[in-house]
Amino acid sequence: MKNIAVLISGGVDSAVVVHQLCEQGYRPDLHYIKIGMEGEDSSCSSEEDIELSQATARKYGLRLEVTDLQREYWEQVVGYTIERVRQGLTPNPDVMCNRLIKFGAFEERIGKDYDLVATGHYAQRIEEDGLVWLGTARDPVKDQTDFLAQLSYEQLCHTIFPIGHLMKEEVRDIALKAGLPSARRKDSQGICFLGKINYNDFLRRFMGEREGRVIDIETGKVVGTHRGYWFHTIGQRKGLGLGGGPWFVVKKNIRKNIIFVAHGWDTQLQYGHDFRLADLHLISEKNEVRSEKNEVRSEKNEMRSEKNEVRSEKNEVRSEKRNVSDSLNSTPEENVSSSHLSLLTSHPKDFPITFKIRHVDHFMPGTITLDDEGYHVHSDQPIQGIAPGQFGCIYDAEHRICLGSGEIGIYKDR
Repeated sequence: MKNIAVLISGGVDSAVVVHQLCEQGYRPDLHYIKIGMEGEDSSCSSEEDIELSQATARKYGLRLEVTDLQREYWEQVVGYTIERVRQGLTPNPDVMCNRLIKFGAFEERIGKDYDLVATGHYAQRIEEDGLVWLGTARDPVKDQTDFLAQLSYEQLCHTIFPIGHLMKEEVRDIALKAGLPSARRKDSQGICFLGKINYNDFLRRFMGEREGRVIDIETGKVVGTHRGYWFHTIGQRKGLGLGGGPWFVVKKNIRKNIIFVAHGWDTQLQYGHDFRLADLHLISEKNEVRSEKNEVRSEKNEMRSEKNEVRSEKNEVRSEKRNVSDSLNSTPEENVSSSHLSLLTSHPKDFPITFKIRHVDHFMPGTITLDDEGYHVHSDQPIQGIAPGQFGCIYDAEHRICLGSGEIGIYKDR
């Protein structure tokens, strides 16, 4: 029997993970991660979270441990957030929290002692050709692969997503029928570490305020003022305080503290067709492949297809985990990885993909090309609010597999 840890939050999703595992005969240990500031309203480690986690543990007779990762969170994730904001970029702290804290610091301190770590994320594990892939959830509205796209291959291989094959309504129904303490609890919203604090109040605490001009980019006229470029992001419409709208933020001058806006629902200035990824992180690219040049990558890919003995060894390892992975939502797919490997092992040009640039319930079609400046993504469809600093998340053309993500960069001529 595998030794499994469950990251529990006090919400319904992670509670159903516990229920599913217990129904299948496992006795997981439950771990609640504290990542707020002790003694402050911003603490995400609320008494209600812990009380509900304790109630779930008692219901199934399981052990619950509260792990304090506040210092690591504030040094790494909050530090990253403030630094990106200072640069005029739009950060995504939830993405970095998953990579550095929930699957990083926790793994280094505790998770490494378990065979697998289970979470309530809406995603799936897909195994094919000796590789593990991050698969999208069955529920497109709840899919969270964009928040997981910065995980390392090792982190993904050590993680299972037992509810990723379920719709949210099914998860809620399971919780109600099982009488779980959090069955009727509403889903959490917003950035995890802020709790009840407004995001602008958080930025004001660290960045202060500095008045600047708001300029209509089409006419060059000053149409208002703002309290600091760090309070605004590309594509933003609400909270500008301008009359006669709608107005959209389309550009920022960081040095002069100027916000440029465009007017009207149909303004094409809020849209683009292209963006660059400053550093594309590909999840299922093996460590030894990662460190080599593309020519060596291609050779190793050919070697992988020729070495049946190596493949059979990997299949044996995979078959040892089959009982666990099959029951815990690891989905085998046919011919999933063959086409994707060409993206991992060569210089792609107009490689067909789908993508997201924010957490939405749909995927946009496009192509990706690698050139001298890095990865370039193009879509024939207009892309609204391309914000440097946010993560562009890359999927296969059928958006079944999340290949990875990278920070959206600024073009050299801008």
